[in-house]
Order: sequence, then C-alpha cells, then structure tokens
Amino acid sequence: MILGLGAALGAAVVFGIASILQAVGSRKVPTGSELDPRRFGGFVIALLKQPAWLGALVLQLAGFGLHFVALRLLPLYLAQAGIAVSLVVTALLATRLMADKLSGIEWSAVVAVCGGLGLLAVSSGDAGEAAVHHGLTIGLIVGLIAIAVLGGVASRSQHASATAVLGVLAGFGYAGVAISARMLDDSSIGALFSSPTTYTLPVSAALAFLLYSLALQRGSVTLATTPMIALQTITPAAVGVFLLDDKIRDGWYTGAIAGFAITAIGALILVRFESVKDETATDSATSTEARPEGADPR
Repeated sequence: MILGLGAALGAAVVFGIASILQAVGSRKVPTGSELDPRRFGGFVIALLKQPAWLGALVLQLAGFGLHFVALRLLPLYLAQAGIAVSLVVTALLATRLMADKLSGIEWSAVVAVCGGLGLLAVSSGDAGEAAVHHGLTIGLIVGLIAIAVLGGVASRSQHASATAVLGVLAGFGYAGVAISARMLDDSSIGALFSSPTTYTLPVSAALAFLLYSLALQRGSVTLATTPMIALQTITPAAVGVFLLDDKIRDGWYTGAIAGFAITAIGALILVRFESVKDETATDSATSTEARPEGADPR
C-alpha cells in the first residue's frame, strides 16, 4: 500500500509539470490540424517540433511508469484519485513561479484534495487480482474504436463544444489506460504478448494524449481538462469496484465515497491552473504584437 501510494503521488508531481508544458506546446500548433489519415502525420510532426510538447511527452512517459506501479498495487479508485494531486502541484507551481494567487476557495480545494485522498487511503482495502475478463476486454477494444471515430469527427468541428467533446474522449482514453494496466497478464512472457490489454494500453495512452492535445489546441484549457479529469478518475474507479473486485475496508464505505467525492470536487476546482503558464505566454505575445513599430519597449 505505501509503495503504491508513493508511486501515485510521484506520478502526480510529474504529471502536474507535464500538463503545463503540453498546453504550451499544443497551443503553438496552428488550428485546423485534424485527426484523420490525411492530416494525422502533419499534426504529429507539428507537435514534435515544439520543445515544450516533447518535454511533456518525456514527463508523461516517466509519470506513467510510476502510475503503472500504483495501478498494479492499489485499488483503481485510489490510484486514480492520487493522480488528482497533479492539479495541486500545478496550482502551487503557479503561485511560486508565476506570482499567481490562490483564492480562498482554491486554497480550500488544495486542502480538500489532500484530505480527501488521505481519507480514501484509510478507507481502501486490497486491490483486486489481475484477471482475464473477456467482456471487459471486448468493451475496451470497441470503446477505443468508438473514441477514435468520434475524435476524428470532433476534431473537424469548428463548434465551441468540440473542445469539451475532445476532453471527454481523452478522459475515456486515459480510463482505458488504467483499466488495461490492471488487466495486464504478466504471469509469463507468452501470456504478456498474447494478452489483448498489452496492446490496448499503449493505444489508449497515445489516443488520449493526442485527443487532449487537440482539445487544448482548440479552446479553453479548463473546458478541455475538466471532463478529462472527471472521466479518467470516475470510470476506472467504478470498473475496479464493480467488475475487478477492488475492496473497501469493512465499515468504511461511507468514508471511501466521501473521500473520493471530496478529492474529485477539489481537483475540478483546481483545473484552471492547468492554463496559467500558457495564458501568460499568450498575453505576452499579444502585448508584443500590439506595440507600434519603433515604439519604446518600456
């Protein structure tokens, strides 16, 4: 339990830093890049040319290594709630590096995330054993196909709702990562390579990362991140408890539900700090463009 919780918190720190870099890099790619076979390559190449996005990718991979350990050792509801601490990291970095100020309700959200996670940790029982679940495996594969198709449609839409839709799809994609990691059969090399979840895991991760980048590119970071955080937290938690036999301590069901709800609500309040550094860069660029040619920069 201690090792798994430490891995989840370590992953949260890394993800908190990576999210800012991903927002910065994604916003520098011109809009109009679409997730379809004709333009997919150009979109990826454009992202790879952004140092900030590359840095985010490296940190995301490092964070996933830690998150994977947590997913294998902890109930899914605790492992996913632990990742919500990444938003606390982002908020605290913003106050430290960007001179941004937390309001009273946002400080309360920081306390809520930490307190809710503590309550959830005390309430949690043993993680369910990794097991073959054919129905869930088929559901994962069908879900990935649906996410890819809907993502392609949403990425071509100019409607304001496209940002939220892409965020929702990214959230389901990241949920697929967590569920695949739990179901991974690593009992032997042969079992590992023959397990469908060995392949749904990286596909889910890549698809979710690209969809989230598209969402960040098209609109408000808050609008993109709020549904993503909600769905990547709630969906695996429900699957873990109802289908994968994750346990809650006897007599602590109310505490677990309260801890999960408090952590999730606090995380959603802190979503706006995902965009602090990007908004600052945008404001700086705007004031530079607005300055008349030859004017004194002071």
